[in-house]
Amino acid sequence: MERRRLGKTGLMVSEVGFGGEWLERHSTEECACLLDHAASKGINILDCWMSEPKVRTNIGKALAGKREKWIIQGHIGSTWQEGQYVRTRDAGKCREAFQDLLDRLGTDYIDLGMIHYVDQVEDWEAIQDSPYLDYVKELREKGIIRHVGLSTHNPVIGKLAAESGLVEMILFSINPAFDLMPPTDDIDKYFAEEYDGGLAGIDPARREFYQRCEQLDVGLTVMKPFAGGRLFDEKRSPFGVPLTPVQCIHYCLTRPAVASALCGYDTTEQIDAAAAYETASPEERDYASVLAGAPKHAYKGGCTYCGHCKPCPAEIDIAMVNKLYDLAVMQPEVPASVREHYFALSRRADECLGCRQCESRCPFGVPVSRRMAEAAALFGR
Repeated sequence: MERRRLGKTGLMVSEVGFGGEWLERHSTEECACLLDHAASKGINILDCWMSEPKVRTNIGKALAGKREKWIIQGHIGSTWQEGQYVRTRDAGKCREAFQDLLDRLGTDYIDLGMIHYVDQVEDWEAIQDSPYLDYVKELREKGIIRHVGLSTHNPVIGKLAAESGLVEMILFSINPAFDLMPPTDDIDKYFAEEYDGGLAGIDPARREFYQRCEQLDVGLTVMKPFAGGRLFDEKRSPFGVPLTPVQCIHYCLTRPAVASALCGYDTTEQIDAAAAYETASPEERDYASVLAGAPKHAYKGGCTYCGHCKPCPAEIDIAMVNKLYDLAVMQPEVPASVREHYFALSRRADECLGCRQCESRCPFGVPVSRRMAEAAALFGR
């Protein structure tokens, strides 16, 4: 299993991760079987947002003696009250619930302490200078959490968090269907059967969010990479065609700043299907041709960094040049770090031959030759 650096945390996480939510419906023995099987495939990152005591205990038993092999996302604000999950910013209840998480997992630290589920601007503003945020900072200062993260479905909140200087990584919902949707604080809209706005490509707010995270070195882990399984069913997919787990994972991993796609698993076979990403061929990973050829068309004209433009006779990494160009034009002046990354490339945009072979291979009709000229002019020679 390949590993990627999770932004400024410096943690090396597996490209395919483990979203733990479905463990709530499994026994102690089944939880252990699933987590052990995932570990055998090289998966090393686990999200545990669930507050239900039984699942926390089961995960703790499964990780006994193996804690150091796992990078854990633990959520601050996910509590169990009167037999049900409650999200809260009450510092006292958060303190009690987080200690419960530590106790049941059998650990004295959590790698990624997640500010839990912030989707509304009002919520983000309310936690600033609050006892809740003081508690998060206390946990970090004591080393009980090693890094501060945040979970959200809203790119507006994600951008605010990335720019805050406090949040080092973000758990965000990413898949080709959600990327069509404008920012919203209503997660139910993402699972609506019809898309009112049509299929016009990646929403600008989401594109800007991904690029800003890349620019600020705020790593992303992914929740809901399969849109709850909807993308596997051509009748429920907004594109009118099905995608595979491998294609969905590859889509996530080609977004800027993404380090790991965290999938939910009910069976070892599902783990195998996700882990198959590591040995999949380029054809098996290819989501771009599927989306471009879908009866309900999407993404036309925009670079998704999918790499179909390869091979370039001048050996330019076209997708990387496009990514750096997109990052650069977000600012009034080209950031020094982006410029350095550009000039570190072995072949740069000014070496483009203008042959346009790449354009014939691009599923989305990106005018690559023109983009290379624009990048060369922006960065200089």
